[in-house]
Amino acid sequence: MAPSPPRFANLTPLAPLDHPELLAPSTLAALRRWFAAAPDVAAVVGVAAIDPAVSDTAALTAALGLAPDASVNCVVVAGRRAGEQRVAAAAVRATARADVNGAVRRLLDVRKASFMPADEAVAATGMEYGGITLIGLPAGWRVLIDRQVIDGGDAIVGAGVRGAKLVLPGAVLARLPGVEVIDALAL
Repeated sequence: MAPSPPRFANLTPLAPLDHPELLAPSTLAALRRWFAAAPDVAAVVGVAAIDPAVSDTAALTAALGLAPDASVNCVVVAGRRAGEQRVAAAAVRATARADVNGAVRRLLDVRKASFMPADEAVAATGMEYGGITLIGLPAGWRVLIDRQVIDGGDAIVGAGVRGAKLVLPGAVLARLPGVEVIDALAL
């Protein structure tokens, strides 16, 4: 049997490259590069249309009857060191919180790390607030993924827009170019 994207209740995964309207342009471009470099990954990544009104994790979980840990949240964190802004995206299971003031701050090597303001994150990523994902982020940003995301089974992540989600095995995210899998990134 050929590999296919994971299935979640009420989400119908489609081939992402066949449905660019369900992806932010930067996410689409990143998926094209990733799939070209790792063709086997394309078979296990799907995109599913959702009601944008339920894009936030809690609303999506309730609306679709999902397990609380099915979703992976991606937050954008920034800090400064010697006048230089350092940015990272941190991805953790929805049942956890990114350790912004501990693990992320240390990894960025900054005195203080905080969530990037929403308008700045949207402008920098070209993605919609509530749909920002770790796939297709600006060059130079660190992409940190908690080990629980990798080891925790199938996952639902943003597609860069509020009207869709990507579905894929959590373990395949470890193969995303430039990603750093971090033990204890989540609280």
